[in-house]
Amino acid sequence: MPLQKLQFKPGVDRENTRYAAEGGWYETNKVRFRRGMPQKIGGWVRLSSATFLGICRSMLNWVTLQGQNLVSVGTNLKYYIERGGEYFDITPIRATATLTNPFTTTSGSATVLVTDVAHGALQGDFVTFSGAAAVGGLTLNGEFQINFLSEDTYNITSTTNASSSATGGGTVTATYQINTGSEIAVPFTGWSAGTWGANTWGNSGSTFAPIRLWSQANFGEDLFFTYRGGELFYWDASNAVTTRAVYVTSLSGASDVPTIVNKAFVSDIFRFAFCFGANDLGTSTLDPMLIRWSDQEDVANWTPAATNQAGSLRLSRGSEIVTAIQARQEVLIWTDTAVYGLQYLGAPEVWGAQLLGDNITIASTNAAVYSGNIAYWMGTDKFYSYDGTVKTLPCSVRSYVFNDFNFSQYAQVVAGTNERFDEIWWFYCSAESTQNDRYVVYNYLQDIWYYGTLSRSAWIDADLRENPMAATYSNNLVNHEVGYDNQENTTPSAITATLISSEFDLDDGDKFMFVNRMLPDVTFEGSTADSPAAEMTLSPMENSGSGYNNPLSEGGNSSATVTRSATVPIEQFTGQVFVRVRGRQMAFKIESTELGVAWKLGIPRLDMRPDGRRG
Repeated sequence: MPLQKLQFKPGVDRENTRYAAEGGWYETNKVRFRRGMPQKIGGWVRLSSATFLGICRSMLNWVTLQGQNLVSVGTNLKYYIERGGEYFDITPIRATATLTNPFTTTSGSATVLVTDVAHGALQGDFVTFSGAAAVGGLTLNGEFQINFLSEDTYNITSTTNASSSATGGGTVTATYQINTGSEIAVPFTGWSAGTWGANTWGNSGSTFAPIRLWSQANFGEDLFFTYRGGELFYWDASNAVTTRAVYVTSLSGASDVPTIVNKAFVSDIFRFAFCFGANDLGTSTLDPMLIRWSDQEDVANWTPAATNQAGSLRLSRGSEIVTAIQARQEVLIWTDTAVYGLQYLGAPEVWGAQLLGDNITIASTNAAVYSGNIAYWMGTDKFYSYDGTVKTLPCSVRSYVFNDFNFSQYAQVVAGTNERFDEIWWFYCSAESTQNDRYVVYNYLQDIWYYGTLSRSAWIDADLRENPMAATYSNNLVNHEVGYDNQENTTPSAITATLISSEFDLDDGDKFMFVNRMLPDVTFEGSTADSPAAEMTLSPMENSGSGYNNPLSEGGNSSATVTRSATVPIEQFTGQVFVRVRGRQMAFKIESTELGVAWKLGIPRLDMRPDGRRG
């Protein structure tokens, strides 16, 4: 028989069985498709040796008038500005207190008791002491993390043990940073947990302590930001990067500034500052469906008047506003059940909202992106797009994603674009994980999907910098699409890239097939290894559904009489390889596991023939 081409449709199909998905790819990891052909994804390299505290959930890249290329980094513990690989702590100050002899030491212990009546700190908060005199052999000036004991006391840990037990410290200035937030959503149950009416009378409810989620935007060269449920903050770029952000309420001319906010935003259209979910004028209670905006070009003035354009409106569909992003001609707003478009109308209404879609979900405040004049987002059980009309986005891996999903950690979902490769990425927690450990990709140019494993908590695309940037769970940032290895640590490690096809056969499996030769078609262009190589595997099976004849494969077994899987190393100049593989159906696999290997798969060919019937 003539040589048979192994040519598969681009993308991955997990909505069908391995056999029903014939002609396509079924499993993938660290692989993308370009011009219909699969290739290994690019690697990543650590931005610098510096680290930050906490898990980063949000980033923003911009350039100041002085040409400083900055990235804001919001973690559950602090807020930073990254410049040149260094992280500068700009976390706002919540309160300052003058204390008298607040420290109590214990001989031989590094734990120090601090007394400050009604300190307002929470577990894990940060405090800085200055002006302290020595007590118990310790001089406790500097920053410390708080171990909460009561509303009037807490512990800190010194770098050395106290030489004696004593109380003192003299006159001390205590500077408290804003309260820290949770790293993950923490479930809790009991009376009053959950929303009113969510459970039957007399039964406890359950809900989740929210994770710390930041939102931020440029106001000119300055930074306007908040965390979900917090106040508004402002960082003036004309100050040094060592200068902390301040409350917007402290700015000159501040008037009726919202004091509890779920999301902050600045429109590219006419430059208004927005709060999505905020307290209304004259109240201190959060209205999660209220939109408020400042006067035009004035982040401090939120008092509506005939002489300005500050104002507000309330959405009606849903129970809370989840997120908002800038589109070309409007601001897109998601509640937990609907999508709205916010358009500038001018005085007297200023802004108006139009319902674009109802019965719509969104996974998290970071689950939506805008690319190529189209919005894409992950819902709680499907994917959506908006190009003037809200649509369900057909997804060939939908079941795979949502059948292995930690629904208690929806808030961690983060979306990002990789425009260089026409991709939308979503990172999420698999069912048994409390950190983002999986990704799913939609390639909008080819209209295909693929997936894999990768732990990322935040992502921004290449725009003002050369490469996409992501936050890891190791308290650092990495540049993506750099080389083909994992260079997050001092010693690089190989990225394992795997691609497995669906099953293929001859004449609908009427006859067994026998393969004795493979002609690979793969290029290792871009590799840095001296002898780049990948492994190609033919995995036979006796019947569809019986499992490949390999004990290590999914559903595999060693009892069938077909020949075991044939795995052969393919190097840069491999012309052909000889194998002996027999089965009714087969699958093809390519995998690389070594450092410095890049590959692009073409169209391998097989020398195969019918090998008799078998019932």
